[in-house]
Amino acid sequence: MMLHFSKRKSALTVGVCALGILFAVPNILSRPLVARLPVWLQPVHLGLDLQGGSHLLIEVGVHDVAHEQLINMAESLRASLRRARVLQRNLTVTTEGVTVVIPNADQHKQARRLVHELDRSVRIEQRSNDTFHLSYSAEYLQKLCDMIVTQSIRIVRQRVDESGTREAVLLRQGSKRLIVELPGVADPARIKHLIGRTAKLTLHLVDERVNIGDSAARHLPPGTRLLPSADAAREGMLPIRKSVVVSGEDLVDAQPSFQNGQPVVTFRFNPLGGRKFGKMTQENVSKRLAIVLDGKVISAPVIREPILSGSGVISGRFTVQEAQDLAMLLRAGALPAPLTYLEERTVGPSLGVDSIRAGAIACVIGLGLVIVFMGAIYGLFGLFADLALLVNLVLLIGILSAIGATLTLPGIAGIVLTLGMAVDANVLIYERVREEKRNGRSIPSALEAGYQRAFTTIIDSNVTTLMAALLLFQFGSGPVRGFAVTLGFGIITSMFSALLVNRYLVVLWINYTQPKIFPLP
Repeated sequence: MMLHFSKRKSALTVGVCALGILFAVPNILSRPLVARLPVWLQPVHLGLDLQGGSHLLIEVGVHDVAHEQLINMAESLRASLRRARVLQRNLTVTTEGVTVVIPNADQHKQARRLVHELDRSVRIEQRSNDTFHLSYSAEYLQKLCDMIVTQSIRIVRQRVDESGTREAVLLRQGSKRLIVELPGVADPARIKHLIGRTAKLTLHLVDERVNIGDSAARHLPPGTRLLPSADAAREGMLPIRKSVVVSGEDLVDAQPSFQNGQPVVTFRFNPLGGRKFGKMTQENVSKRLAIVLDGKVISAPVIREPILSGSGVISGRFTVQEAQDLAMLLRAGALPAPLTYLEERTVGPSLGVDSIRAGAIACVIGLGLVIVFMGAIYGLFGLFADLALLVNLVLLIGILSAIGATLTLPGIAGIVLTLGMAVDANVLIYERVREEKRNGRSIPSALEAGYQRAFTTIIDSNVTTLMAALLLFQFGSGPVRGFAVTLGFGIITSMFSALLVNRYLVVLWINYTQPKIFPLP
């Protein structure tokens, strides 16, 4: 009697092992050779704790955005009440909302209607006969928080990627915090500067009616404000009209360039922004246009002629690096809220090398002990289990490489644990085979029955561990998820190596040698 192992299973086993070897090989190649490989065939990325780098904990200023919305709502409400000739007093903004006094009771209904026309998400509470309190609901603020944090993650990710930092890890922690890990970046000062800049670009007209040297600057006309100039030594403060001509939201591209030998940034608007920009330049020839970035005027050129192409140039005594960074920030878009750095940690590369060395030693010792144990207890079949264990390790490394996973120190711990647990299935199978052999079965029959009857037990024990790994991945973060990833994939490769690879080796040996003596001690 020969053990049955279908051709389909044989092809599947050999094919998966070949793919695992293919994806695992880049991990033992030198860097010059790896650089020549395609993008989809790369080694496992090393995490912050293995190659050194920087760890940043950032808080998103969600409350600042909510307060800004309240201010905007108050300004819009004041204008609406004025247009509708609704008398109001003491319109003030607090951290909790907007308070306004409507002394005329006959106008209360009209005031409520105007508020709802401005924003239907605003709650109106009448606290006295003539005092109203306007605020946003907790559900609206939570949605606003989620939207702001999600948008901040997207923009920070784009900024980090465009800065040339590879393998950066960006995670959300809690409701309004981000974790940014920058492997290989020992000095994150420039990255922090790029990440933290709001990069809010707006175009305004300079108010030519105001002369900063006159006392009139102390009494600015309505709709005008003073903003600092980037070139403070030459211009100091500039009177800028509050109304925004075009905003950075209409930008579609920004690139560093040179003009008259000086670094500049060229930008291009979308069709809507291009039309607004062209109309503004047509109507304001010979006037100054202020380009404002994060509340500072970086350039205020004179409009020489109408610009109908929808593109322009930002100049301002930039260095080449500053022009490149500004172009990158404009392409990525403005942050919806300011960022605050709560924690910064730097891991030296020497510590990462020590961690890799310690992890490699642990893997070698664990693998060696398992190999010796299996060979001593189960003889030739133990060697088959050892070969399957090596295949399991190769497959696990291959999967991590294929999915672009980042290997951390807890991930190495998951690999070591996987190696220790991988032979459990083989032990269950071999003990069941021993039992069947003692019951008088032939060698092929005992092996067939052993694999079949141990199958359910193996699946049950591994599925429970896999469920634990899934829960760790779902509810954990950072190192915990790294451990869960390696443990989860290790469980899958362990079952594959025990139920298919090991059995395939045993079947080949039995069918080709036809042994008369049972090789299992």
